[in-house]
Amino acid sequence: MTSMVYFARLKTGKTRVNTITKIQKLFDAAGFGNIIAEGELVPVKVHFGERGNDTYVRPVYVRQVVDKIKARGGKPFLTDTNTLYSGSRHDSVEHLITAVEHGFSYSVVNAPCIIADGLISDNYREVPIKGKHFQSVKIASDILSPGSMLVLSHVKGHGMAGFGGAIKNLGMGCAPAAGKMDQHRGLRPLVDEKGCAGCGRCAAVCPRIAVHMEQDIAVVDDEICIGCGECMTVCPVGSISFDWDKDIVPFMEMMTEYALGAVQGKDGRIGYMNFLIHITPECDCVPWSDAPIVPDIGILASTDPVAIDMASFDLVKQQIGLRGSRLKDHFEPGDDKFEGTWEKTKGLVQIQYGESIGLGSSKYTLKEIR
Repeated sequence: MTSMVYFARLKTGKTRVNTITKIQKLFDAAGFGNIIAEGELVPVKVHFGERGNDTYVRPVYVRQVVDKIKARGGKPFLTDTNTLYSGSRHDSVEHLITAVEHGFSYSVVNAPCIIADGLISDNYREVPIKGKHFQSVKIASDILSPGSMLVLSHVKGHGMAGFGGAIKNLGMGCAPAAGKMDQHRGLRPLVDEKGCAGCGRCAAVCPRIAVHMEQDIAVVDDEICIGCGECMTVCPVGSISFDWDKDIVPFMEMMTEYALGAVQGKDGRIGYMNFLIHITPECDCVPWSDAPIVPDIGILASTDPVAIDMASFDLVKQQIGLRGSRLKDHFEPGDDKFEGTWEKTKGLVQIQYGESIGLGSSKYTLKEIR
């Protein structure tokens, strides 16, 4: 089965059509209005960005989707779930403060922000699925309860998932802390003692105090570690990693099974937009924003999360890589830019596995909207 993916280039060309107008056109072209019921609560799944990050989907872009939902009689609210690791989005109070600091105030986005898994990430329900790793998954209740959803994702690289788009936004982004922990089970960081700089940054960010320093060398307590990977993210010398051959594919599959759980009960009533703008090496969960690895491309819309991620992956692959960025190699059109940034990751697993479990189709037809 082939799915439709609609595409608007960021370049204006001769038409001089602005980005806001393009988002509105994509919403209509993809048929998102048809998934909105009069008077229905509609979650708009976004990522508010960690404090210090500035590459999340811009609030003014989100506003266009909100206004379209309201025009159809829906009652939109922006939502995300709390994080597993320590940071500015670990509980709903800090999370909402961060959202407002990043521009997601009612006056800008025309909708309230609600953290879907509750104050301390305990508002969730078990959803039955048929997976290789899980027979049920934990999904935030305020995402499950409404009958429809819009999912807005910033496409970027990721140190474990390879890249993040709609599937990652569903799988990790719709799960409470307990569900995120489920997905990271089995991942345990390995420390290269000879390469360790002894800076202690890994110990400082660990949400479970599983990392400590012994004679200026980081030591991980596997009994306490939850596999969140924050230590790897902040290591300035790259001396912390995972067993890539053993651990990463199961992690990707578990994340994708969680994505399947997040869409249960909403058949044909979820719309996805992927923003291929400022495509950074790392997720918006880190408290910084690095230089992009390829030029800005545009925005995609579809009702199929697998197809829109496949199209996003292909469009990034077609670009010329930006030298001076974190991209180490694979600069030419046709090269896998995410692999060139994170050589040991396997980003396509989430797409291939997602298709195999019925999340969507990797086959797509790309239709450009001007």
